[in-house]
Amino acid sequence: MTVKKGQNIELEITDWAFGGRGLAKKDGLAVFVDGVIPQDRVMVRIFRKKKNYAEARLVSISEPSPFRVTPPCKYSTQGAEIRCGGCKCQFLAYPQQLEYKRQQVADALAHIGNLDGVQVHPTIPSEKIYGYRNKMEFTFSDWRWLLQDELGKEGIDRSFALGLHVPGTFYKVLDMDACLIQPDYGNRILQETRQYIRQSGVPVYGLRTHQGYWRFLMLRHSVASDRWMVNIVTASEDLKTIRSLAQHLMETCPEIDTIINNITSRKASVAIGESEILLHGSGTIADKIGPYEFSISANSFFQTNTRGATRLYEIVKKYAALNGDEIVADLYSGTGAIAIFLSDSARTVIGIEINASAITDANNNCQRNHVTNCKFLQGDIKGVLSQIDTPPDVMIIDPPRSGMHPDVVKQVLALAPPRIIYVSCNPATFARDIGLMKDVYTLTEVQPVDMFPHTHHIEAVGRLEKTPV
Repeated sequence: MTVKKGQNIELEITDWAFGGRGLAKKDGLAVFVDGVIPQDRVMVRIFRKKKNYAEARLVSISEPSPFRVTPPCKYSTQGAEIRCGGCKCQFLAYPQQLEYKRQQVADALAHIGNLDGVQVHPTIPSEKIYGYRNKMEFTFSDWRWLLQDELGKEGIDRSFALGLHVPGTFYKVLDMDACLIQPDYGNRILQETRQYIRQSGVPVYGLRTHQGYWRFLMLRHSVASDRWMVNIVTASEDLKTIRSLAQHLMETCPEIDTIINNITSRKASVAIGESEILLHGSGTIADKIGPYEFSISANSFFQTNTRGATRLYEIVKKYAALNGDEIVADLYSGTGAIAIFLSDSARTVIGIEINASAITDANNNCQRNHVTNCKFLQGDIKGVLSQIDTPPDVMIIDPPRSGMHPDVVKQVLALAPPRIIYVSCNPATFARDIGLMKDVYTLTEVQPVDMFPHTHHIEAVGRLEKTPV
C-alpha cells in the first residue's frame, strides 16, 4: 500500500522523535504525528508526503498508550487536538517524558555526531513540574481563537483574547484565565489585568491589522523573594491609560514589586520595547542561583526555571572539577551567571559575549556578588577568542540553539584546553559540534537536565576530555 497525501491510515506509534512528535512506520516510510506517544494506536490523515517521510495529523485515538495521562490544564488538549503552545506534552506521564528526553540526546549523538556508546545519564527531573516558570509572555489579540467545545456557542466575545498561541501560529490566541506552568499568583495578575483592560475601552492590538494599544503582558517571578515584575508592552505611549492599570494592579496584587511599560511600534510579535517607562518600583527584581544574586530587568536574559538552573550549574561545576588555580574561558557568557557560579573555584574566569548590554549586566552582577576574578570581553567569539593571552585550563561552551559556528570550533580545537564542558539546549547541534571535535576530544559523559517539563526541550551537559596523543 502506497502512502498518499490526504489519505487516512491507522498507525501504532513506536517512538518519540525530536521535537515531541510521535513516529510510526507505514510500508517502510517514517510518519511523524503531533499529539501522540509510543504505544498509541491512532487514525491519522496524511497532509505532507515526501520521498523519505510523511507528516500526518491525528484524527482519533483508538487505543491509548499506557503512558498517556489526563492533562490537568483545560487548554492543553481536547481529543485529537493540541490546543496550546505553552506546553504540548502534558498528556505524557512525567517519568516517560524524562526517559524520552534522555533518549533524544543519546539518539542525536549516535545518528548526527556518529558517537556510539556515550554514557548518557538518566535525566535529572525538574523540582517542580507545574508552576516552575519564572517568566511568561501573554499576547493580546482582537480576535479570539475558539476551542472545539466553544464552537457554535452563543454569547462568546471573539473581539478580545489574552493568552498563549495555538501551536505553530502567530494569530491564533487563546483567551486564558490561568497557565499551570507559572506560579499561582501569576494567574491572579493575569486575571486582574484581563478584567481591567476589558473594561478600559482601550482597544487591544490586532495581530493582522496592527491597530490597537495593548500588545503583551510579561510577568517575571523571583523564586528567592516570591515577588513579581509586571511588564505591559503597548503599541504607543499613553501615560494616563497605563498608569491607571498600574495603580489597579498595585492595589489588587500587593506582591508586585515593580511595573514597567515597554513601548514598541514594530509589527514583529516580540515583547521587547523600543523605549521603556518605569511606572512603579525599581524596574528590576532580584533572584538567586545557588548563593549568587542576580538583578533582572524587563528585557534581560535569565534562566526561566530558577531551581533547574541551580541544578544545571551544579553539574557544570562538578564536570569542570576545578581546584581553585585554573583559568576558565566561558564562551557565550551572557549575563555572567555560569562565570559567577564558578568564580569561587577558579583563579580567573574570562567570559566572551557579543551582546554589549549582557556584558554590562555581567559586570553589575559581579559587583553585586563581590566577585573580583571574572572579566568579560565583548565581541564575536570568532574575533575575540584569540585575545585570550593564556590558554585556558577549562573551557565552558554554552551556545545558542544554533550551536557553534564552524570557525569557532576550529579556534577551540586550536586552543585545545584539557577539558571542555558543553552546555546544550539543542541535542541536534550539540551532537553536530561534538562530532566535529571527536578527533581531538573524548565525550566521557552527558547529563540531561529537564528545565522545561511538558515540552520537548531538554538541556544537556557534556564533559569532554582531550584525547591523549
